[in-house]
Amino acid sequence: MKKTDVKAVAAQRTAALPALFALVLGAAIITMTGHLQANTLHDAAHDMRHATGFPCH
Repeated sequence: MKKTDVKAVAAQRTAALPALFALVLGAAIITMTGHLQANTLHDAAHDMRHATGFPCH
């Protein structure tokens, strides 16, 4: 295998890492929120809105 072929394979693997990370993170968020009670989600979102300065009342 040529040196340029090795670089091309490494570049393809590196390019796939952000997509893989986003997929795993998204699946984890969906799985975690699916097991929480509705009030817990509401309270977390409510607190986050206040923390970022976004009015919610």
